[in-house]
Amino acid sequence: MATASNYVRTRVKFCGVTRAGDIRLAGELGADAVGFVFAERSVRRVTPEAARALRDAVGPMLTVVALFMDNTTAEIEKAISALRPNLLQFHGGENEAECRRWGLPYLKAVPMLGRAGAPEPLQLLGSFPTAGGFLFDGHAAGEPGGGGRRFDWAQLPSTLGRPWLLAGGLDPDNVAEAVTRTRPWGVDVSSGIESAPGVKDGERMKRFLEEVRRADCTTDG
Repeated sequence: MATASNYVRTRVKFCGVTRAGDIRLAGELGADAVGFVFAERSVRRVTPEAARALRDAVGPMLTVVALFMDNTTAEIEKAISALRPNLLQFHGGENEAECRRWGLPYLKAVPMLGRAGAPEPLQLLGSFPTAGGFLFDGHAAGEPGGGGRRFDWAQLPSTLGRPWLLAGGLDPDNVAEAVTRTRPWGVDVSSGIESAPGVKDGERMKRFLEEVRRADCTTDG
């Protein structure tokens, strides 16, 4: 069992929420964040109107994340106005200026599928110096996330100097191994806790969080 001196709590984000009940349960179970997807090609896409209604289900202390992928300026403005997110997440070809222009903290997703080798940390930080962190996801460049595909964790940078989240193919059966082996700042899950796209499964949500906490209480040795 880890002691107070070596315990590190991995943050957990449930992404692709579309139902008020799932959002409430995420908060009750102890998730750190919920993600609303506005990317046009995503099967979990919500409209700004739907997001405005769902926002009322968010309890205190639960971070609200708005996810975009090459959305237009007007679409992003409308989504931010409706959802009032705490954090933005960009999965497309957005440059640093496009990400920071909204005056909100943001994460930049890094597609890992099909990549040869690990991303160069200095290049990432040089391209996105204002990013609050990065998300390494199991999709190829130009593809939307949320496909439930795992990449080779050996491709992760050994050091980054910025918070980062692991995503891609995570579920209750493998997330403890993922946390133990890679020690991310956070994990992001969508399809791995669903019974259908956008429909979260309460038991899988609960198990996922339990497995993350179990891994947090183990040491690398």
